[in-house]
Amino acid sequence: MNKAILYCDKEPTKKQQERLVNFLEKKYGTITLSYVIDKTIGGFRLEVGSDVYDWTNEGRLNQLQDKLNSLYSNKNIIPLLKETVDKWQPQIITEQVGHVLSVIDGVVTISGLDLVEYSEIVIFKSGVKGMIQNISSNTVSCILFGDSSEVEEGMEVHRTGKTAGIPVGEGFLGRIVDALGNPIDGLGQIEAQGYLPIEKEAPNIISRKPVNRPLETGILTIDSMFPIGKGQRELIIGDRQTGKTSIAVDTILNQKGKDVICIYVAIGQKASSVAQLVETLRQYKALEYTIVVSSFASDEPALQYIAPYAGCALGEYFMALGKDVLIIYDDLSKHAIAYRTISLLLGRAPGREAYPGDVFYLHSRLLERSAQLSDALGGGSMTALPIVETQAADVSAYIPTNIISITDGQIFLESDLFFSGQRPAINIGLSVSRVGGDAQTKAVKKATGTLRLDLSQYREMEVFTQFASDLDNATKEQLAYGQCLMQILRQGVHKPFKQYEEVIILVTALARLFIKLPLKQVKDAEYKMLDYFKQTNSMLCNKIETERVLTPEIKEEIIKVASTFIDSYLGD
Repeated sequence: MNKAILYCDKEPTKKQQERLVNFLEKKYGTITLSYVIDKTIGGFRLEVGSDVYDWTNEGRLNQLQDKLNSLYSNKNIIPLLKETVDKWQPQIITEQVGHVLSVIDGVVTISGLDLVEYSEIVIFKSGVKGMIQNISSNTVSCILFGDSSEVEEGMEVHRTGKTAGIPVGEGFLGRIVDALGNPIDGLGQIEAQGYLPIEKEAPNIISRKPVNRPLETGILTIDSMFPIGKGQRELIIGDRQTGKTSIAVDTILNQKGKDVICIYVAIGQKASSVAQLVETLRQYKALEYTIVVSSFASDEPALQYIAPYAGCALGEYFMALGKDVLIIYDDLSKHAIAYRTISLLLGRAPGREAYPGDVFYLHSRLLERSAQLSDALGGGSMTALPIVETQAADVSAYIPTNIISITDGQIFLESDLFFSGQRPAINIGLSVSRVGGDAQTKAVKKATGTLRLDLSQYREMEVFTQFASDLDNATKEQLAYGQCLMQILRQGVHKPFKQYEEVIILVTALARLFIKLPLKQVKDAEYKMLDYFKQTNSMLCNKIETERVLTPEIKEEIIKVASTFIDSYLGD
């Protein structure tokens, strides 16, 4: 037999009791009704299990607030307010209310929310929000988006009927926000132009078109041998402190003036590291077209878990407007760890390396949202550069192999190369772009020529000649050429090249003009040669930059000017 409790400020009359019992029996069957007199509530509140009918002063005010919130986006809100208040009649509606059973490390177990849905947002009496992540026969579990100390056993929990989302709009450019879209840079509130769910189905095949527009990183090694196209997903992978974030930041800096919106998602990072990155972006005037979404290492695992999805939702807003977006997830290793923490607290069965069985889906549903949209959908794009940290260069570990299989290629950074001074420390053999030359301009594609093949031959020959005492002249020349190429591919941090500079360097290097120089002077000569071209042949530089082609005449002229410069450089 069901039980009902009526909280009221005065005892109901016999007629009111009969009507109430008839209503309850029609909906719940045989029922017993008891009364609790509370003169402070102003009205009544009826509880039948987890169902609550709230006709108290507070309940009616909440209904009115919801009604006004639904009109908030209307420009004529002011004249409508009086009319709405005059005509509005509150209704007796049922609401499911749950109660907290336990709180453990940001995971709350709740009873009573029988109809709640997966990923639905719930609100605790203290105002803290949570997201449902587990549904069992008698209880549900949620992760908290706030301080767990504000939630205690027995506290009421209310459904919202909404899934997690984030405010979006042009006002977010140049700002630093948390995983919920709240500004954390001390510059005041951000005026949102919309609200998007953080979880969204990825564009289907019909909604996409081929990736064939280059997204230039300004990093010579990448643009020449592992080109990235707009809409591509290129993984940056390597051990700790090998320059992964530097590649991502340099790519952001190189988008200045190219109408690309950049989003940097920091997952589980130190606040000092994020502050340093923001200062770098501000120093190079790149913050004005960048959004930084940050969930610090001190944040709850729930915020670290939703941060990349929130950043992706921001990117989708701009992509839907037909704009090009670059999003960086730094890094997905910490994201997987945060999700593992949540899953273990929720009591899910652990699998390989204690990760839950759906950890592959965790990242696939995120990265698949990056795409080059079709012209019918505006032609916008979102390019993803996820970062993954390896341990002892083990690319066969669980999370790295998962993400390698999802992405369109990877840039592998090697510790040995990094500590030998070869920076960026990109391993030519293990790195690949599955888009390839489709994402290169004709100028860079033609200028690259046999660069990768030459470097591979040099690496093989270098290993082989370690055991040889006498070398013939041809082998010595090949080794010198390879060493020269490695020097040329060294690039300073935060110094991205323009396209015409990359073309000039590649043409000159592959023509073997730098071999004339002592190895230690190659890098100095390279930068001085670019200045020389800029001063004496600015029209040639502009032609390469704008037309993006490398004709035989242009190539011949580059070699001629470069030869003149190197001869004069040696003469000095």
